[in-house]
Amino acid sequence: MTRTRTANRLLEGLVIGLAVPTLAIGAVMTAGEYSASKDRASAEYKTAKAHCDNLSGNPKDVCVAEAKAAEKKAKAEAEAQYKNTDKARRDARVDAAEADYDVAKAKCGAKAGNDKDVCIKEAKATETKAKADAKVTEKVADARRNAAEEKMDADYKVALEKCDALAGAAKDSCVSNAKARYRK
Repeated sequence: MTRTRTANRLLEGLVIGLAVPTLAIGAVMTAGEYSASKDRASAEYKTAKAHCDNLSGNPKDVCVAEAKAAEKKAKAEAEAQYKNTDKARRDARVDAAEADYDVAKAKCGAKAGNDKDVCIKEAKATETKAKADAKVTEKVADARRNAAEEKMDADYKVALEKCDALAGAAKDSCVSNAKARYRK
């Protein structure tokens, strides 16, 4: 019994922890703001990439990968804010995971042999975990929305049952109020 309670608490903590990052993306964006945000991300990428031109070898590869990753993340976040859906927020998190993986791979390029192989495997594992977390977050949000709808339906049925005790205009008024309150 205690083990189950502990597991449930850990699961609740995980679910809450996964849901929190999506709250930061929750703001809605207008079409103009979305376009401006994408343009800003492209401009920042060009500036960052120009800075990378002064470098050479692996540091340049890492610098370019970081610039591309920042652009990809900014555009994905802007799209998530513009679309304002759970799927768009999940897609933004997946894009961020892929961008981080590309940067990690570039950093692994400076290593050789088994160290490089281990570095790439660790980067891939981190990407896989982040993508899985993004999918779980979307499913948790969907489950919460479904649960809220089921609760509202149950409360609506209770309200209608209470209205059955009334008659005439009072009953009609009660039913109308219940329909308005529970959006039916």
